[in-house]
Amino acid sequence: MKNKYIIPFSLIITILFFACEKDLPTHLTFDAYEFASIDSEGGSWKPVLISTGNAISLAAPASVNSSEYLQEIEDVKAERAKMTNADIQTVIYWSHNPIIRWNEIALELTAKYNLIPGPNPDGTYTLPNPANPAGPPPFPFANPPYAVRVFAYLSVAQFDGLISAWHYKFNYNRAAPYVYDSNIQPIYSANNIPAYPSDGAVIATVSRRILTQMFPLEADYLAKKEAEHLRCLLLSGTNVQSDIDAGKTIGAAISTIALSRAADDGMRNAQAPKAVSDSMAAAAKQRFGWEWVNMEIPKRPVGLAPLYGRVKTWNVKNVEDTRPGPPPAIGSPEFEADVAILKEYARNVTAERRRIANFWQDGLGTYTPPGHWNQFAKELIVKYRFNPLRSARTFAYLNMSMMDGGISCWDTKYYYNYPRPIQAIKGFKTILGTPNFPAYTSGHSVFSAAGAEIIAYIFPSEAARARQWAEEAALSRLYGGIHWTFDATVGTKQGRDVAQYTIDAARKDGAD
Repeated sequence: MKNKYIIPFSLIITILFFACEKDLPTHLTFDAYEFASIDSEGGSWKPVLISTGNAISLAAPASVNSSEYLQEIEDVKAERAKMTNADIQTVIYWSHNPIIRWNEIALELTAKYNLIPGPNPDGTYTLPNPANPAGPPPFPFANPPYAVRVFAYLSVAQFDGLISAWHYKFNYNRAAPYVYDSNIQPIYSANNIPAYPSDGAVIATVSRRILTQMFPLEADYLAKKEAEHLRCLLLSGTNVQSDIDAGKTIGAAISTIALSRAADDGMRNAQAPKAVSDSMAAAAKQRFGWEWVNMEIPKRPVGLAPLYGRVKTWNVKNVEDTRPGPPPAIGSPEFEADVAILKEYARNVTAERRRIANFWQDGLGTYTPPGHWNQFAKELIVKYRFNPLRSARTFAYLNMSMMDGGISCWDTKYYYNYPRPIQAIKGFKTILGTPNFPAYTSGHSVFSAAGAEIIAYIFPSEAARARQWAEEAALSRLYGGIHWTFDATVGTKQGRDVAQYTIDAARKDGAD
């Protein structure tokens, strides 16, 4: 996922959301833009992890007439005097909305680590272990449940950190250095957002700390990206060092709170041992009379994350409240009707159906289905000229919704433990491989519907198209042969229902 998205900003406005490449790129090329709003009241918005924007203490900055601040201005000018053309390009890359760049880094790391651990020479499997990240196999395996959790913690911490930053920015109201010294020409558009504390430094520190915890083998790379980003804040003419230091203080505090929640959210137990998985399967068979059998080759002894359905949710209070009713009984008329539908799809793999299946595959080596929706959101953020705070809010609600959706979906999968078509239809073949977890409901359908509803809420003019894409994502799993139609239709409704919890929370945060 390293290819560039090289499209002039003027064209992005018209085609960015719905370009139909097989593999969506990670990097977005865009010009600096004037923010549609600066959200001067953003410091009063309701955060997720902390109580209020002033929950993290921050001292007042030095006066702009003080010798201390005047020396910082001189230090900025000295650094800028040494800038090379390469430095300027790096500053432009980080842009005035670095939320986008850190989201891209998260997507790229997800794609890099989205690889199934292979079997040992004796046929056994060793699970990735955060206590021994180098492995083998390396930690993590960035499957969809893991990936959406990464995106959620990253974006929620960014959002809360920027609410805190906005609180102090508009209380202390110390402007960017170029306002006080005409010899400093800003590289970015002047957006009249106070400089202290630096929102860029909040984002850099939060992002490096969260992503290092999630991808420990990338610690050196992430530290390098953080240092590069922080230096660009000086070179851009946007911040002096005390702005940056204050932003780092907020970033460190909020990421510590976020990582404390992550340590106790139940994810460490999601990949349950075989005995637990077998007991869940036995309970489902006793309830319903069917069982899912893993048909992948080579076969892993335990399905993917059987206890992910018990991970702590963000806005759903009780995950069982979002669990849909049972799928059709094996051999029932409804079941046999679905068999006929899937056989028809398998006999008629048209070019368009294959394109849809491939476009939404989001399998190994990609940024997963939740990453797909993060890509869409990023492009819309640029199209609608969101500032960093509003951008962080978008990603936070998007990823909380999809993570809650994934938890609800996995609860459903292992509660019903329903077989996939390749197991239940004799001689049936897929064009998308064989996932090693139960069929009902479809993860793609839930993730996509949950993501589409947040897109529709935040970008109302994009609602119809976003929902259409969610429905196409659900269809793609039927065209690929890995899901029943009821996996997709019920999963789509499940995703929409789960998203409503997040939308209800968003409507109370003061941003609308």
